[in-house]
Amino acid sequence: MTMTNLSKNGGRQTALDLGDSPKKGADAFDEAAYRAELIAAGIPAGDAAAVAAKTAEARRQRDYVPGNVGASLKLPAAVKRAVQKVERAQENAVPAKKARSSRAVVLTPQENKLLDVATDIATTPPSGEDMAFTHAVLCQVGLPRAKVEGREFMRQSGAAWVNVQAGYLDEGKGPVQQPIPYGVMPRLALAWVSTYAVRHGAREIPIGDSAAEFLRLMLGADTVSQGARYTTLRKQMHALAACRLQLGFRGRTFNGQPVEQFDAWVSNRDSSQRPLWPGVMTLSDHYFNELRDSAVPLDNRALHALKGSALALDVYAWLAHRLHRIEGKGVVLHWKSLREQFAQEYKGKDPDKDFKKEFLPVLRRVQAVYPNANVKQVTGGLLLLGSPPPIPKKLTK
Repeated sequence: MTMTNLSKNGGRQTALDLGDSPKKGADAFDEAAYRAELIAAGIPAGDAAAVAAKTAEARRQRDYVPGNVGASLKLPAAVKRAVQKVERAQENAVPAKKARSSRAVVLTPQENKLLDVATDIATTPPSGEDMAFTHAVLCQVGLPRAKVEGREFMRQSGAAWVNVQAGYLDEGKGPVQQPIPYGVMPRLALAWVSTYAVRHGAREIPIGDSAAEFLRLMLGADTVSQGARYTTLRKQMHALAACRLQLGFRGRTFNGQPVEQFDAWVSNRDSSQRPLWPGVMTLSDHYFNELRDSAVPLDNRALHALKGSALALDVYAWLAHRLHRIEGKGVVLHWKSLREQFAQEYKGKDPDKDFKKEFLPVLRRVQAVYPNANVKQVTGGLLLLGSPPPIPKKLTK
């Protein structure tokens, strides 16, 4: 099976041509045929049915409600990659195995979730409830992704830079030295409290009645209640609340703490009483004003889909902030500058090559949930081309 065979069915427009103008009669979208083609490509029947149904509904809306989906509708990148994955397996299979190859290649649970979100984003424009926000400088230089030894972390990219200094927090029995915040949790926590602050114009952010509720608010309804998650959440929330953060860009510096007040998540080991969850986090006035002036809108559906990778969250925020500002022939970024921006910690014999191997699969995942991101791999790096932001500007006004 080739991509040409999959995209044509007796001359009729099918799945891979969804970006063209809709047609009636014999050229109408055939949901059953599309579902069958996806199943033949190795996508599980339940997922194929869901994708076909969503795509058919989007086509109906596109035919009869002008502007609701628009001519930019395309097959989600995740589906195209699944098809290509099957094709490669078939091409590489020995003849005796070719008959079984389409059944043997299946999507992982993570790929299934990404596929579902990518389909939703590709077929359903974001609403106001889908908007999330984060600080503009944090879209250019992020917090460390892995544990940092020492009490200070610096990252710089062009004119933007971030400096994080570990601080102290009173955990009930006096000051306790906290680590530098790192990984997924502080990124999602900052995005969530920033979103609430921008939407409601308030510095005092309710973070739920329990750790479980805050995890659900940050990570979505599919959050699994695991002890490791609670331990990580407590550690990273304390680190984030205690840290001193400097954000700089072209002569302007934010110098202070994002969090002005945070009651530590106190655990009483001497009794059966449940740990005391703070319930409220208060942002500093300075950081709150910075957010109001320079918050970058993101699609919360994409954040939830990428929540397993700090690098993926950073790349998504970076592209959301950068691409819609590019004009003309675009911008070429070499692997060395990309590594310095996202992964200064790569110090091996060929750090640029090592980083490239990790970065490209992450970029593909990001593009699945940011389908309008026009980024191409070129010799020596990436070409960034002007692209619409993930949240249309009309929603942010």
